[in-house]
Amino acid sequence: MSHLKILVHCVWTTRNRVPQLKDSIREAVISHILENSRTKDIYIDKLNGYNNHLHALISLGGKQNISDVMQLIKGESSFWINKNKLTIHRFEWQNDFWAVSIGIDHLKNLRRYIGNQVQHHRKKPLEDELDRLIKEYGLEIFGD
Repeated sequence: MSHLKILVHCVWTTRNRVPQLKDSIREAVISHILENSRTKDIYIDKLNGYNNHLHALISLGGKQNISDVMQLIKGESSFWINKNKLTIHRFEWQNDFWAVSIGIDHLKNLRRYIGNQVQHHRKKPLEDELDRLIKEYGLEIFGD
């Protein structure tokens, strides 16, 4: 039996970063993503966000890759949001996403950071945060 722990911090946004994930909608979407992910053997350790994006701490399984996992999460959740008419206008996620591997020693701080997204983004816009994270982790930009 293989033993592995591949932790990935992911961020994805609504199409054009339109703030469609107001409080009650965001809570319902998070709950649905967590529930649906369990049925697909996707382990999400922590999930939270703000009006126009979500953060997830995902532990990948041995046969999973981040691109497929993100496609399953984003595709199914946008379908569910539209089917249940949670938003006034058609809901879509942006095609791209941001992801970086995380070491075990960073888990406690990352869990706290993800859990405090609402308070965090009352002070700091998403664009500033993403710019900082891209610089901090030296991320390259890849197209779809």
